[in-house]
Amino acid sequence: MARVRHSTPGGLFDGGFPYSAVVSAGPLVFTAGIAPLGPDGEVVAPRDVVGQTRQCLANLEKVLAGHGAGLSDIAKLTVYVAEHLQADLYVSWEAVRESFVDAPPPAIVVGVTVLPYDDQVVEIEAVAAPPA
Repeated sequence: MARVRHSTPGGLFDGGFPYSAVVSAGPLVFTAGIAPLGPDGEVVAPRDVVGQTRQCLANLEKVLAGHGAGLSDIAKLTVYVAEHLQADLYVSWEAVRESFVDAPPPAIVVGVTVLPYDDQVVEIEAVAAPPA
């Protein structure tokens, strides 16, 4: 049976939600939703789809690095966008593609009604497979 390791990196998950932010299970790393929070714990780029997508990816990169992985090790990506226009889903995806020049991972961009923080419009979760 695979050993499961739970962790919650400080600063990126200070919303007081009762869950593990990152779990390593065998060779895989699973993240909870990565919010567009800055070092001060505040939402970066309020209501800005592109700015928040970039901040989520920067935070995701930090979280994965703590588990020996990087963005290139992502096996599945889910992007949540809380905006009313379908075009905002495409705008967010274009910002994601900036971080995956060679080959973006399998992904889905989903429109949702609301996200946890005031002025938050993007959240990203991932499954990664770090090198052995």
